[in-house]
Amino acid sequence: MNSFNPGPEHAIELRAALGKFATGVTVVTTGTQTGPIGMTANSFTSVSLNPPLVLWCPAVVSERHDTFAQASHFAIHILTADQRPLSDAFARDAQPFHLCDWTPGPHGMPLIHGAAARLECATETVTLAGDHSIVLGRVTRVTTEDAVPLAFLGGTYGTVR
Repeated sequence: MNSFNPGPEHAIELRAALGKFATGVTVVTTGTQTGPIGMTANSFTSVSLNPPLVLWCPAVVSERHDTFAQASHFAIHILTADQRPLSDAFARDAQPFHLCDWTPGPHGMPLIHGAAARLECATETVTLAGDHSIVLGRVTRVTTEDAVPLAFLGGTYGTVR
């Protein structure tokens, strides 16, 4: 057993501890005046069924942070096991839309086809929280597919079924 008080000197250990929690993998998209952008995020969770609220947390140091923090609408795509290349691509680049089928949705946000689930959202609030922002969104439309979702645990991709 390893115990420590979190701090800058234990950042690696804290990241490893948090990595013991399995998450899904999402790509969040929004529209801008210069075109669509997206980013991979595993900091996603449901908040409420009534009203339908979800949240995700972009890193403040991300070049895409401000665009998402200021967006009025966004879409969260819960990726399938077959969409791992999209996770990798959107982690590196804001606009690898040539790698997937997508259509423009309401409010200009790109809607990626084939995701296990897609949640179209209106931004409710954005709150700065340490080195990330908490983006709370009201779900306005849901689309689902019968597919195996992509999972992430301890720095490794996998599936849960």
